[in-house]
Amino acid sequence: ESKVSEGGLNVTLTIRLLMHGKVRGSRRGGKGETVKKMREESGARINISEGNCPERIVTITGPTDAIFKAFAMIAYKFEEDITNSMSNSTATSKPPVTLRLVVPASQCGSLIGKGGSKIKEIRESTGAQVQVAGDMLPNSTERAVTISGTPDAIIQCVKQICVVMLE
Repeated sequence: ESKVSEGGLNVTLTIRLLMHGKVRGSRRGGKGETVKKMREESGARINISEGNCPERIVTITGPTDAIFKAFAMIAYKFEEDITNSMSNSTATSKPPVTLRLVVPASQCGSLIGKGGSKIKEIRESTGAQVQVAGDMLPNSTERAVTISGTPDAIIQCVKQICVVMLE
């Protein structure tokens, strides 16, 4: 019954990422506008945890294609923020976009693969850097998976991670 769309099963998925609290609210129109626009355009449910801790959890839920759309928008938004923050800087090379996913520790094994084979395959096929934290996040059964690269590489990488998690 579930059809395969874009290399992923067309099911409802939830992906969570960690974001520095500072990043969000400072944009013109406030955090609400950007997130509202992303929700409308992607069709995914996007929730940002409240609180004034240094990091917030962004939860993205929806059909796989809506999640990929939302992720693409987030990755490009991050790239735009990097570009804007560099407009008055003397740095010549632009740092890569970096996202941190929150993944249940129980799924990290299949993401890494035997002897690191799966994660190596994801790195090679997407061109993104992927690292799975060795330790769990504080007070949790989850680990951070750090992905960095161009927005396109990140989007491809997230797609492949979703496929692994769905399998």
